Amino acid sequence: MAKMRILSHLGDTVVVYDVEKATEGDPDSIKAVKEAERIFKEARARGATAFRVDAPDKAAERIDKFDKTAEQIIVVPRVAGG
Repeated sequence: MAKMRILSHLGDTVVVYDVEKATEGDPDSIKAVKEAERIFKEARARGATAFRVDAPDKAAERIDKFDKTAEQIIVVPRVAGG
């Protein structure tokens, strides 16, 4: 089970999807993966930065494209300074 966390002014939104079941052809899981990818693309289009996190002891890796094989993706909105 993979998850994507979207940080925003509303808090921390979590999207969970099962890549293994999607690969096996489960229609609901396929929809969930596609929805996660859509959310990711929309956030990136608004300037958000995304990181792939695979384990607590590993450094996060910045990503520009949705990676359904990531254990966890964290999406951080663009921060504007002033």
